[in-house]
Amino acid sequence: MVNTKAASRYAKSLVDLSMEQNALEDLKNDMVLFRNVVDENPQLEAILQNPIVPLDKKRGILSGTFDSHVHEITKSFFKLIVNKGRSSILFEVSKQFVKQYNALKGIMTASVQTATALTDENKKTIIETVKRELGANEVIIEEKINPSLIGGFIIKVGDKQFDASISGGLSKLKKQFAVSVN
Repeated sequence: MVNTKAASRYAKSLVDLSMEQNALEDLKNDMVLFRNVVDENPQLEAILQNPIVPLDKKRGILSGTFDSHVHEITKSFFKLIVNKGRSSILFEVSKQFVKQYNALKGIMTASVQTATALTDENKKTIIETVKRELGANEVIIEEKINPSLIGGFIIKVGDKQFDASISGGLSKLKKQFAVSVN
């Protein structure tokens, strides 16, 4: 939790700086690139998290991996964070940056669980509904297939959840029977 708060503050500062420098889109792309590289190479996150690895080695690894692909602000930010001994929160900072970017741009993520894969028409309907109901400018769908739902779907956007799954309906029905029997 402490790391999330610190990462959120660093991300906010980075968002503000990137807006001042007209580099918001570039830095968002850099943060997405960083997250993707760490996702594909968990040993990079292990190195950044490890307090035994010398700071100059961490700077060298980040520099060698990202310098030719990222904006100058991102390079400076990576160096600053490593020099402060906070490299362990870089991955969380990148997630918080994208989260704050999405909030600024009115982009919402809809996490959708279904028993089977969504069709293009289903995705289009979900996007239109979320835009209309929640006022989103853009909607990103994260799809997860969960056969235990039997049928239907569960949509979660932010702190709102809508359960239209068969297993959810059966669970509600079971609770209603339990209450009425007692």
